[in-house]
Amino acid sequence: MATSSVAPDYRIGPGDTLQIFVWRNPELTQSVPVRPDGKISTPLVEDMVAVGKTPSQLARDVEVVLAEYIRSPQVNVIVTNPVSAFSQVKVIGQVTTPQSLPYREGMRVLDAILAAGGLTEFAAGNRGKIVRKVDGKDTELRVKVEDLVNKGAMKNNLELKPGDVIVVPQSFF
Repeated sequence: MATSSVAPDYRIGPGDTLQIFVWRNPELTQSVPVRPDGKISTPLVEDMVAVGKTPSQLARDVEVVLAEYIRSPQVNVIVTNPVSAFSQVKVIGQVTTPQSLPYREGMRVLDAILAAGGLTEFAAGNRGKIVRKVDGKDTELRVKVEDLVNKGAMKNNLELKPGDVIVVPQSFF
């Protein structure tokens, strides 16, 4: 059986792969991609919106539709491949391991920097920034990552949003 690599409050996004498991109904159990339009289709459930929902919210919605055909359906939704940019935070620049991380509720700058292995010796951490889309436009938030990591300056531990990009520039010599 597939295991989920995401937090329970993970928000499903386009491109994610979901395992829809219907208890005692193997013919309805399927692995499905979330289409670019944000919807999924399975046998008996057509064009259901999945984007923005948690796996358990989607499971309850699928149960409602299946209840027309099956008595008391029990559905589990497992995100087997979380790839949607909608639900990721990227850490780039002078960090040990630049990467995309699955976003989770309450995620902060320190969580992302630690997951990326910390700052490199050439990092200009106090000139770090978060690039965030707001109303379709890129906005930048300054963040002193070096003070956060080395001095514990928690005022720099800003809360992240899905789709954020943390940029740690290189220092000038």
